[in-house]
Amino acid sequence: MTDGLKKKKGTGVGEELPYWDGPLSHPFYSHVVKRVLDFLLALILLIPGIILMAPLAVWVKLDSEGPVLYRAPRGGYHNRTFTILKFRSMVVDADKTGGCTALHDDRVTGAGRIMRRLKLDELPQLFNILKGDMSFVGPRPELLKYTTRYTKDEECILWVRPGVTDRSSLVFISQDEIVGEENPEENYEKYILPEKNRLRVEYALHQSFLLDVQLFLETFRGIFGKAKKMANESR
Repeated sequence: MTDGLKKKKGTGVGEELPYWDGPLSHPFYSHVVKRVLDFLLALILLIPGIILMAPLAVWVKLDSEGPVLYRAPRGGYHNRTFTILKFRSMVVDADKTGGCTALHDDRVTGAGRIMRRLKLDELPQLFNILKGDMSFVGPRPELLKYTTRYTKDEECILWVRPGVTDRSSLVFISQDEIVGEENPEENYEKYILPEKNRLRVEYALHQSFLLDVQLFLETFRGIFGKAKKMANESR
């Protein structure tokens, strides 16, 4: 998997970081076509996206104290650190007490609990896509403490842009239920992270237009399924 691996230089936040590139199943699609499609689709969705995000931003602001947006560093394309954007769904400084969300986590706000279930907190990543930090479909960007520990076989995850959705986020769409209430970070690293990385590697090595369309549609089905479940629970 690492044959022909090339080590290059990429610009991180305030420093030069090494990144890796290697053989992809559809390199022209991955490096050129997909970026064009992402940019055009993001432009098309920009106006309706802003219209949808405006009331959500007000909701976040009225629901709890703190900024509307949560900004955090993530390991990205070619190992360049970037700032991911989300609607803040937890209390201020929640990440200082742990990076993994537990089941019934009391750090999650009222608005955040609903937005997270419907993935509405991810909407500001539309701007990450326009900037070129992310794609609509790609390996979910991880905390730096995990991306810096990738094995040689896992480095291929960095060959493609991270995405808003991927196979691992669909498989673990109810991640908080799996990690439970006690030792969520330990449970994440033990039971979820290895499988997530396996799925990320699989995607990076087999990225294609048809696969991206499939994952895009499956994501909407998953979100609608969660919305239907929430509606049934409220009855």
